Amino acid sequence: MISTPFILFVNHLLAQEPWAAARLQKHAGKTACIDIELFQLRVKVGADGLLQAAENDTETQTDQVILRIKPADLPLIAQNRERAVSYVKIEGDADFANTLSQLSQDLRWEAEEDLSKVVGDVAAVRMVATGKSIVENAKRTHQNLQENLAEYFLEENPMLVRPLAVHAFGEQVSKTRDDVERLMKRLERLEKMKDSKQ
Repeated sequence: MISTPFILFVNHLLAQEPWAAARLQKHAGKTACIDIELFQLRVKVGADGLLQAAENDTETQTDQVILRIKPADLPLIAQNRERAVSYVKIEGDADFANTLSQLSQDLRWEAEEDLSKVVGDVAAVRMVATGKSIVENAKRTHQNLQENLAEYFLEENPMLVRPLAVHAFGEQVSKTRDDVERLMKRLERLEKMKDSKQ
């Protein structure tokens, strides 16, 4: 169900970049399982370097790579492709996993090129520029909202405390504790002096 659109999209990217399909051809017949806890995508590398749906039978462990991704990490992966691999737990054939990792970093979708075939060059450029503008505005709005909420909870309705204030409070508590201990020792010495005079 989900695997078919995924395979079609990746194969579209691979078809546009012959070098990428050539890298995958070296791993023809191997399977990769993308495990996202909620569902799994199993794909197999074909002889031409393109992906195809893998059967649900168990392949030999050496010919298989399992990529485990937590659903909560998906937005982080989408935000920062350069750090995407750090959110993925990889098991299996190291060479195949390395090839998949490199392709995930290097393959890029040229949206303008695909759209230009449908709506023309000028409209494609404008549509992609509008899309990028919308994404940037959404990021900026998200950042502003975070800053405004932080300011509200720090200044107007103090439910949060700045780290500097926590540090200063901790130092003041330590100083007060030391002062109390010194005072207790002085009182003990005074009591001993009083007892010795009597």
